[in-house]
Amino acid sequence: MTLRWNDVRISVLMPVYNEAAHVTKAIERVRAVPLDIEIICVDDGSTDGTREILRHLEEHGVIDRLILQPKNMGKGAAVRAAIQAATGDVMVIQDADLEYDPSEYPRLLEPILDGRADAVFGSRFLGGPHRVLYFWHRVGNGLLTLLSNMLTDLNLSDMETCYKMVRSDLMKTLPLISNRFGIEPELTARLAQAGARIYEVPISYSGRTYAEGKKIGWKDGVAALWHIFRYNLLPPKAPRFEPRPLQPRREARREVEVGGPRVREAARPDAER
Repeated sequence: MTLRWNDVRISVLMPVYNEAAHVTKAIERVRAVPLDIEIICVDDGSTDGTREILRHLEEHGVIDRLILQPKNMGKGAAVRAAIQAATGDVMVIQDADLEYDPSEYPRLLEPILDGRADAVFGSRFLGGPHRVLYFWHRVGNGLLTLLSNMLTDLNLSDMETCYKMVRSDLMKTLPLISNRFGIEPELTARLAQAGARIYEVPISYSGRTYAEGKKIGWKDGVAALWHIFRYNLLPPKAPRFEPRPLQPRREARREVEVGGPRVREAARPDAER
């Protein structure tokens, strides 16, 4: 059975930390995607007003679920909290920094809808348009992906990509324990251990400079080496996944005002207008 676009609900897992300048626009872009979408934001101890903006968006129904971490606990902890709260059929991780374009969700979803894949990675290195930035970041990314591929026996081109779309019934079985940026190699390792059918599709990428707010640095790259070995070689291991055909949702799709006034009017708290 071939599923249609709106036969499944996508849970968008959005970890947010000090993104007051971008988070409203990021959520507006997600809401503009013509799919059945559930937005789960996890504020990771922001101190720049992001938390107040997110509360306002939740009050206006723009965000479906807002989780407030008691302190900065890291991207991995935020993603794990969002996974537990998600109710959709498929999950995708979405950073709040505008580097990744939500309009490409349909491209990621297609291999899952037609039954070819259990997880889809959006690769920044398969020919999609991208902003030209740091040479050594690209080299480091390639080396980390190569090492990860050696241990997972996969042939990914972009292990560190944020865009990982995964069936929810698979995602909820993965024994994820990473708290910070190690979530990317851990997700890859757990999916490989589960025997998931993984596809890659090309995506665009509008990377930021450090002056524009990019957070990941060289220390995270060094830590990623340890994460790759840890999550591939040490327990816990993910159980094998036996995929069953996704079934269309029986309830009607929730109507949203795509790109409409509901998002724009709730963009910022009154005190900040």
